Amino acid sequence: MPIVGAELDIDRKKRVSKPILEGDLRDPEERVGDFREVKLGFDEESAMAEAARCIHCPDPAPCVIACPMHNDIPTAMWYIEQGDFMSAAEIYYSNSPMPGICSRVCPQDNLCQGSCTVTARTVSIATGLLERFVTDWAREHGGPPLPEKAPPTGKHVAIVGSGPAGLTCAEELLVAGHEVTIYEAWPQPGGLLMYGIPAFKLDKSIVEWRTNRLKDLGAKFVCNTRVGEDITVDEILEQGADAMFIGVGAGIEANLDVPGEKLDNIFSSTYYLVRANVDPELLPKDMPELPPIGQKVAVIGGGDTATDCLRTSLRLGAKEVVCYYRRTKNEMPGNKKELQLAFDEGATVEYLTAPVEFLDENGDGRVDAMVLINMELGEPDSSGRRRPVPIEGSEHKVPVDSVVLAIGYWPDPLMGKSTPGLDTDKWGLIVANEETGQTSRPEVFAGGDAVTGPSLVAFAAIAGKQSAKHITAYLKEKEALSEK
Repeated sequence: MPIVGAELDIDRKKRVSKPILEGDLRDPEERVGDFREVKLGFDEESAMAEAARCIHCPDPAPCVIACPMHNDIPTAMWYIEQGDFMSAAEIYYSNSPMPGICSRVCPQDNLCQGSCTVTARTVSIATGLLERFVTDWAREHGGPPLPEKAPPTGKHVAIVGSGPAGLTCAEELLVAGHEVTIYEAWPQPGGLLMYGIPAFKLDKSIVEWRTNRLKDLGAKFVCNTRVGEDITVDEILEQGADAMFIGVGAGIEANLDVPGEKLDNIFSSTYYLVRANVDPELLPKDMPELPPIGQKVAVIGGGDTATDCLRTSLRLGAKEVVCYYRRTKNEMPGNKKELQLAFDEGATVEYLTAPVEFLDENGDGRVDAMVLINMELGEPDSSGRRRPVPIEGSEHKVPVDSVVLAIGYWPDPLMGKSTPGLDTDKWGLIVANEETGQTSRPEVFAGGDAVTGPSLVAFAAIAGKQSAKHITAYLKEKEALSEK
């Protein structure tokens, strides 16, 4: 039941002056030695104390508005303050399909926590860490219970991709009474959550717990199967699926197109992170091992993936890890707190510089140096950021042992190419109705990064949730028409 802030008899001025508890971090020297999670979070006592700082703004609270899921955060804070952690977890699960994951990977500083009213007087409430605490607590204490399922509808929906969009869509459809089969190209369910996000940010056991809940609800997973290559959309539909949701993400990496880019020890960020962070038993059997990276690692890019690669390189034993970014700190798109964690662990950044050539001066086929050029900022480009312009004559050479390219992702064109009648745009993104997720193929829906391009886990989950609702409506309408 929602807790209405205006009805609470609390001293808001006193709450604002309470001690601030932000949760602990593992020491940098310790954490670079392994891939375990960096954030330690709260214990029961500290969680209750931090939640008690919430002043319970009038409804709707700014944090609720800023949360992509519009979670009832004030009510959850009240339950946490009272020590009723399971009820707090149920508040999150009632609206969000994966709060234990979103609480770890979403940039709360730009969302719920960043909009916290108490920020005007003191430090904002640690909403993300508190969400993480109660969902972890609930998981460790056997809850929350599985959602109740509607009676079987006799309908079967296929889902392509088991990342946040696909998993969320699957749960909503299962609860609605449909049969669900999820196709995943990797050997283990989880998609981006299992293979793209490093374990020091998201422990893999949490993803496994999430997918196991879906199995308990009746979901069937078909892994090691790339739809569009091993089997097509039309073949799945012909085999009995009444509808389909595509949530394959945008996992094709951009490249630089500069000389020497194909040299050994120049890695794509996906391969680098997967090979370093994922248990070998969960990898494709034919995936080659990561070779020794050496002492000097260069990471090219400025987003969250680049930061993940910096921190991974340090954990692999590199002594000098440098990020090269072609704009300034102000234009850097990655999460600032995550970048600071990388700095604390020993990484550095060189701004306004970009590689123009990779060199093999030893003649062994491996990169051992790269030529950089300095940049200056010109007029804003289509992204709204000032465009980097090379400074003529500023080329200079630096030695490297390995290079990781983390310069962005594109959608996989395979879905469009292998599915007749499925419209995609000029970049390969699937064209889908913004509200319903329905594509040019009426029985096929899509959402998440495959439609929008790379974005937050929360937005992908929302797309999956919305599409599930409209898939159910589509199936009902189709059945009604067939009965006439």
